[in-house]
Amino acid sequence: MHGHGNDMTKHRIIYDTDPGIDDAIALVFQARHPAIELVGITSVFGNADIDTTTANARYLASRFAPHVPVARGAAAPLRRPPPEPIAHIHGKDALGEIERIGHVDKQEDRRAAHRFIVDTVRANPGEITLLAVGPLTNLALALKEDPGVAALVREVVVMGGAFGIHGVLGNATPAAEANMHGDPDAADIAFGAPWKVSIAGLDVTHETVMTRAFLASLRDCAGDAGRFVWDMSRFYEGFHADDGVPDGIYAHDYSAAAYVVARDLFATRRGPVRVLTDGIAAGLTIQKPDSMHTHAPDWDARPDCEACIGVDADAVLDLFANTLRN
Repeated sequence: MHGHGNDMTKHRIIYDTDPGIDDAIALVFQARHPAIELVGITSVFGNADIDTTTANARYLASRFAPHVPVARGAAAPLRRPPPEPIAHIHGKDALGEIERIGHVDKQEDRRAAHRFIVDTVRANPGEITLLAVGPLTNLALALKEDPGVAALVREVVVMGGAFGIHGVLGNATPAAEANMHGDPDAADIAFGAPWKVSIAGLDVTHETVMTRAFLASLRDCAGDAGRFVWDMSRFYEGFHADDGVPDGIYAHDYSAAAYVVARDLFATRRGPVRVLTDGIAAGLTIQKPDSMHTHAPDWDARPDCEACIGVDADAVLDLFANTLRN
């Protein structure tokens, strides 16, 4: 079926996620966007423990992506204990504590997430995009199990990290964005592998705010999906208000999904990226821009990544609204 006519323009995505309110918002977009074909959802610890994020992935798939398999992923980082729960951000159930609609009939795939990734990429060489919006543990485990898989992935798009473009380096700590902080070892492995990597970090997600008015307009004219996004974002908006974002929510994970289908809306910078794995700045992402010619052996041996450094936020928000309204 694939590879004929316009099918080549389809983005066939495995969504590696720790849902999470903004993860769920990004999933609804992917389920609705005509150029995206979801081929799998893989769960990972992060916004909540693995049981919660996997249950949420099964719920979201049952409701919005009924034909898409869900595979349970890593419960903990490669070499440190799992992070503490952050119920004050996403709610005790990590989906804003809203009433759940419908029946969860989605069973877990019998394979672990990293094996699901390897199998799916091997079966569809050059066609699969990994959209990873949680800690990158599943990607690191896939590379460990089958290093050759990197050459067969179409591309990897990550929501994570920060490069200081607007003075922000982190949110989980002053130095680290939450997904990087969750498993810095895995992130450093994933950014060093020989596949094409693009990173949408806080430099662009903090520029892209879904305001209360924006969310209310979706509630009123984007049907079931719009109401779901509104309901779920109520809890998240409360956290953002406490955190100094006056009137809305950051479009963290959605920004990476938007990048897959609309990368012309983002400005990027090329160069290898390292992730600090120890000390008070563990999880800090540092790119050596290609324009910098200083000898830096810890970066120079690694492949280039594209780091997002700018965004047309209004256009990215329009893309979301138009996709949900159609």
